[in-house]
Amino acid sequence: MSANAATFIERLQTRWRDHRTLLCVGLDPDTVRLPAHFSGRKDALLAFCRDIVDATADLVCAFKPQVAYFSALGAEDQLETLIGHIRARHPGVPVILDAKRGDIGPTAKQYAREAFERYGADAVTLSPLMGYDSIEPFLANPFHGAFLLCRTSNPGGSELQQLVADGEPLYERIARLAATQWNANGQIGLVVGATFPQELGRVRALAPRLPLLVPGVGAQGADLQAALRAGLSSEGDGLIINSSRAILYAGAGASFAQQARQAAQQLRDQIEALRGSLAPRA
Repeated sequence: MSANAATFIERLQTRWRDHRTLLCVGLDPDTVRLPAHFSGRKDALLAFCRDIVDATADLVCAFKPQVAYFSALGAEDQLETLIGHIRARHPGVPVILDAKRGDIGPTAKQYAREAFERYGADAVTLSPLMGYDSIEPFLANPFHGAFLLCRTSNPGGSELQQLVADGEPLYERIARLAATQWNANGQIGLVVGATFPQELGRVRALAPRLPLLVPGVGAQGADLQAALRAGLSSEGDGLIINSSRAILYAGAGASFAQQARQAAQQLRDQIEALRGSLAPRA
């Protein structure tokens, strides 16, 4: 099956299986942290991220560009070109647009058009707090995927996500719905922070087959082994472990892309070593 004929989930599973990687590189280009030689370039965000992509594509299961870093500067065209570059040069690598959209009706449909038609992403992050009708437009095409915020990596997430209703924390209710009635065509995943391994394990128990997008490794300092132990599926995969700043800014000079590759390879190899020791034996 060609990359273009496969669903998002199938492409992700191919990366897990055939490329032996759970690593996702987040593309969050902060202009104040770019190497000095990008200063003054109108296409600085595109050029920086494109070099990172080309240096790390064989090491990742996905790329995750954060839309705000582009839209804040009116650089949406650079994001479009970047995703087009990934599709053309690295067609097997899926793209998760980190947009955290959440609205209903015609507005949700427009956000879905933005993610999948304008930017050409394969999946998108969403807030599920407005219910299934805010998610449904993103699932209209069975080739696309959606990751619902569930138990996020930031400390403030506890203020709402741990609230209990009918004997169940909100994050568990989201996981349960995502794994059952909301996921008729198998397109949904969840965002669960590595910074909360106990909750990550609970989400995995409630959603044994869903892909989990896991931020918090790298600059946020989460325990990688604990996250893998809690979140790996029964097949020994099921995780998209995101790292952004620790890879993007591993180097600041002309060799920044090579240093980013070294950081990505080190983390990918660390994940694989731990996965090998934790994965169930046949």
